[in-house]
Amino acid sequence: MATVEKIFNRIKRKTGKAIGDFALIKEGDRIAVGISGGKDSYTLLHILNTLRQKAPVNFELIAINIDSGFPGYDKKIIEQHLKHHHFDYVMAVTDSYKIIEEKLRPGTSYCAFCARLRRGALYTQAEKHNCNIIALGHHLDDFIETLLLNQFYGGTLAAMSAKLLADNGQQTVIRPMVYVEEKDIIEYSQLKEFPIVHCSCPVVGTEDQKRQEMKKLINKLSEDIPEIRNSMIGAIGNVHPRHLLDLNLTKECREK
Repeated sequence: MATVEKIFNRIKRKTGKAIGDFALIKEGDRIAVGISGGKDSYTLLHILNTLRQKAPVNFELIAINIDSGFPGYDKKIIEQHLKHHHFDYVMAVTDSYKIIEEKLRPGTSYCAFCARLRRGALYTQAEKHNCNIIALGHHLDDFIETLLLNQFYGGTLAAMSAKLLADNGQQTVIRPMVYVEEKDIIEYSQLKEFPIVHCSCPVVGTEDQKRQEMKKLINKLSEDIPEIRNSMIGAIGNVHPRHLLDLNLTKECREK
């Protein structure tokens, strides 16, 4: 097992590279870091805070936790961690659980509806606290799993973006850990003994089976292709439109 310092430096180096590659942070940014109580968001917050202390530009961080109202969600544990490490933070309470229970239509996705409400609440809090950037803890594995999910089940060639305009048109959403493998985050969070808090969602584990299938597939392939994760994340950023079958691209080429 790697030491805390070694794995922290590896995550920090890859995060810093992504920030540079995609111009994720600039002078004067005020960044809302979404904190769920999971390993990814804790890691992102601590990495960004360390980078901030020696960055060539000045930027601010504020941790924002969205409580969806699920029974049993212990946000006090998260707040204690944020207080202990002297982070600026907001603990926002919403009635998302009540809305989902009342408004969810039969046959529609519980998780998708919940995610939409959580995003809206996060955007609202970011705007309320004068944040122009929202940072999320998605990592390399999330990107490539999403790529496969879209290909296998959606018929689209799409993953995630490291930087994009939020749905509300106000903030920019960034994902600085795009180059960081999940296994490093798992090991780091265990070594640091982060107080993991599960969302207490009543359907947790029932709607993400397809993503778990993609995770298992990648793990299996990595036994024979050790560099498959890096190769796949590289492919997302190395697109050759002329060799794809997008009719819109074909039409544009003909018109030229």
